[in-house]
Amino acid sequence: MTVTLSRMSVRLPKGMEPVDDILLRNKRNLTERRMFTKVYGLRESPTLAPGERMEQLLAAAGRGALEAGGATAGEVGLILYGHTLLTQEFGYRGGFPDRLRADLGLRKASFYGISHINCTSVLRSVELARTYLSRPGAGARDSVLVLGGDHGSISDSSRFVPGMTVGGDATLAFLVRGGENPGGRYRYLAGADDRDTRFYRNMRMSAEESALFGKVCCERAIQTMRRAAAEAGLGLADIDWVMPHLSNRMFWRTFAAESGIARDRICLDLIPRQGHNFGTDALMALDHADWTGRLRPGDRCALVSLGQGAYFQVVIVEVGEGPHEAGHGLEQARGQEEAR
Repeated sequence: MTVTLSRMSVRLPKGMEPVDDILLRNKRNLTERRMFTKVYGLRESPTLAPGERMEQLLAAAGRGALEAGGATAGEVGLILYGHTLLTQEFGYRGGFPDRLRADLGLRKASFYGISHINCTSVLRSVELARTYLSRPGAGARDSVLVLGGDHGSISDSSRFVPGMTVGGDATLAFLVRGGENPGGRYRYLAGADDRDTRFYRNMRMSAEESALFGKVCCERAIQTMRRAAAEAGLGLADIDWVMPHLSNRMFWRTFAAESGIARDRICLDLIPRQGHNFGTDALMALDHADWTGRLRPGDRCALVSLGQGAYFQVVIVEVGEGPHEAGHGLEQARGQEEAR
């Protein structure tokens, strides 16, 4: 069965906060702050402005994906929301799934949150969508709406990962389709996941565990990408682009050196512009590379996500025929204007 992903519908908040300000509030010293901004390349982090709500951004992203994909309510039987943080502002108010379904005009769709696998949750939703689309009795035009995004700024302590990154507020949505209803921009080729259970302590790891975690992450990410490529009948040399987890630049310099993949094939443009945004990173990098004209039909892209707790997820997609619509890259700006 051919499975495709639609173009991304991205919505960012109106606010943008200097990473250095976030580090200052977390009482980090000057050396660490310089490491984050100069070496890691993290300068700005999207942040909800006063009066904005993450729930509104999620709904706007979902509506954008449905409209761009021309999906009808009868075709979307499942909504998957991948998120990292377990406690978010809208979670304090009951009825979030029902409100979102009503806003999207998908009252009859099943709704599931995908969590407890940290920043791999959105890419893992692609795999779950494939399972749904291949179930017995699936309709030929069935579609799955995937949502991703976290309210990182709900707490400085939840958005700051010592020695690694700072997370921001951002949302995106896209459709996963199969059967007689492919029609998406990106054709799914293969996927792979992994976990190293030694790092189950997550944010409570010791300094020694954290140091080992950084080393192991690069090794396991490369191994997971190699397995995903092999599942598609490819080698690492056949991958045209890596769409990365945008934690920091230093990690991907090491990844390039150890994998043999050229650094200019790893799309890091968004790191200084909007930094790390939990599980949405790789898909935002894919979208950005597409609307800036970097991608060509037939290009094979490895979408890579890593999560605290040592979770790894890779999805390989192939870019479809036809140009990206002019102006699609302004989706973020349009989302901000709508929010205003």
